[in-house]
Amino acid sequence: MKFSVDRIEEGIAVLENINSKEIIEVEVSELDFVIVEGNILVYENGVFSLDKSEEEIRRESLRERLNKLKKSEDNV
Repeated sequence: MKFSVDRIEEGIAVLENINSKEIIEVEVSELDFVIVEGNILVYENGVFSLDKSEEEIRRESLRERLNKLKKSEDNV
């Protein structure tokens, strides 16, 4: 399962399942790595890991959408 880090509040990471949109909470201290909002995490065999390639794909998609919006605003 893949999750997006929605936010981090008081040591709790609020994660959103990318497919089902289910929200779960995980204590940041339980993770073996540092996370920030927007990270993509994969949960397999009871372990979370970072998915940098999926994260970059999603960031590039967002950049493209923002650029399209900017271009359409320039034409108005």
